[in-house]
Amino acid sequence: MRTPDPQPRGIRLKARHVGVFYGEKQALFDVSLDVPEKAVTSLIGPSGCGKTTFLRCINRMNDTIEGCRVVGDITLDGQDIYDPSLDVVELRARVGMVFQKPNPFPKSVFENVAYGPRIHGLARSKADLEEIVVASLKRAGLFEEVKDRLREPGTGLSGGQQQRLCIARAIAVSPEVILMDEPCSALDPIATAVIEELIDELREHFTIVIVTHSMQQAARVSQKTAFFHLGWLIEEGPTEVILTHPRHKKTQDYITGRIG
Repeated sequence: MRTPDPQPRGIRLKARHVGVFYGEKQALFDVSLDVPEKAVTSLIGPSGCGKTTFLRCINRMNDTIEGCRVVGDITLDGQDIYDPSLDVVELRARVGMVFQKPNPFPKSVFENVAYGPRIHGLARSKADLEEIVVASLKRAGLFEEVKDRLREPGTGLSGGQQQRLCIARAIAVSPEVILMDEPCSALDPIATAVIEELIDELREHFTIVIVTHSMQQAARVSQKTAFFHLGWLIEEGPTEVILTHPRHKKTQDYITGRIG
């Protein structure tokens, strides 16, 4: 288990009484959660319990689903992210996302990382853009492996390299928060270990929220854990406490394998 943070962190993201409906069906009920800055918060629980639904609320990915309705409040640095005047494109630059399966664009390694900074106007010149791409690949622990393949397709990399490329793509626009939806579930144990090490390094610079099925992974990478069950947030707190001394019987049952 990672060493807990010695000092308390500020709160970057707040969710209050969040509910999600798909048509008439309610998928998430009254979720209130604080996400600390520069730390990793894990969302754990059985399949279909609302973890990914909640994650997708944070960068308004649920907006893309017809008939989906979100109630309650989510604020990033005090700003309501569901304010009608908010630019969703700008929000998704501030809140990056890494998906379950690596999904590089059908472009070169360089263009995968350059795409975001280019469309958001973050580079003043070609040299600026190259600097951002190289720095992002270095932060994602990938540059040394791909520095001679920058013009080759990103889809030609291994699964673990593709996922790190997607992480480099996410961090290239300097987000404040990175959401990760089971980023290791499609990877082998060696690639998983590399990604976990990377997550631990990235939390020095970013606020990270990760959905994981693996309690071992939650123990290894996160400082805070939230347990979801059947659309409800059952309990949350420091990872070590949730995984070793949970207060709620449902959490205990999940951790000991009685439900899942």
